[in-house]
Amino acid sequence: MAALTLIEAAKLYISNGEDVRGAIVQLFGESNNVMRYLPFTDINGNALNYAQEGSLPGVAFRGVNESFTPSTGVINPMVEPLRIAGGEVDVDTFIIDTMGMEARSTHEAMKIKAITQDFQRVFFKGDNASNAAEPDGLQNRLTGDQVISNASGSPVAAAALSLAKLDEAIDAVSNPTHIFMSKALKRRLSAAARSTSVAGNIQMGLDQFGASVMLYNGIPVVAVADASDKDTVLPFSETASVGSPASTYCTSIYVVSLMPGMLTGIQANGGMNVRDLGELDDKPVYRTRVQWYASIALLHSRAAARLCDIVDGDVTA
Repeated sequence: MAALTLIEAAKLYISNGEDVRGAIVQLFGESNNVMRYLPFTDINGNALNYAQEGSLPGVAFRGVNESFTPSTGVINPMVEPLRIAGGEVDVDTFIIDTMGMEARSTHEAMKIKAITQDFQRVFFKGDNASNAAEPDGLQNRLTGDQVISNASGSPVAAAALSLAKLDEAIDAVSNPTHIFMSKALKRRLSAAARSTSVAGNIQMGLDQFGASVMLYNGIPVVAVADASDKDTVLPFSETASVGSPASTYCTSIYVVSLMPGMLTGIQANGGMNVRDLGELDDKPVYRTRVQWYASIALLHSRAAARLCDIVDGDVTA
């Protein structure tokens, strides 16, 4: 299957008569804004092998009867292994006998929602060094020119969001499609939009699903929140990269290019696996096992950028 968002994939499954599978995939896709917009590519095997462009070959001019100096570009071979996300749900037979099988479906839906919420956390904050079972998130993957500091002043210190710095982060990404930030920071951006001297580049528009969305320079601005719609995914709790003492009340913005060949999700061919293990012999419960073999693939060196060192304050030009 080509790279599709989970919502698009759900429609495809349902149109092919796979209603149950389509409903599960749609539940994944609608659980949070990262899952809503992130395209996923089905792969065969347990890892994605790909080549990332390192540097282009040299080019020169030559004179008549002179030769060119040979030059070859650099291709970096990369491997992105699939990770195993999931869990098991036990529902007591008493609940099934008194409330019906619908109660079991409710608990299964809650487990699916929990898995997708954790994947959203991993997408930004995953740390393979701390937990070898999970992939690195964007905070740990992005380095060098793809990390831009919002700090300013003398002495230099973390500061309220500067739109000039946001423009710099956008320029660091090839074909940017989305800007992810916390709900609190998006509110600051909304407030700045009411001041034409600060944020004249903020508009309202429609996303690919026809929903209303804020746009900055034509790019959708997407707020991320947890399962309770609280601001815990990208809170003001990061430590600044500059300053003495460094602020511990910072957040980051992520500018990304969510498309094939750029930044995508990957999953084992077939997607989510929901298995009914039936009633257990040693325990009066019905057990369901949910597993998802998936990860994140940063396929291009300019597929994402992080703007860090942002404190909570009025947006500046």
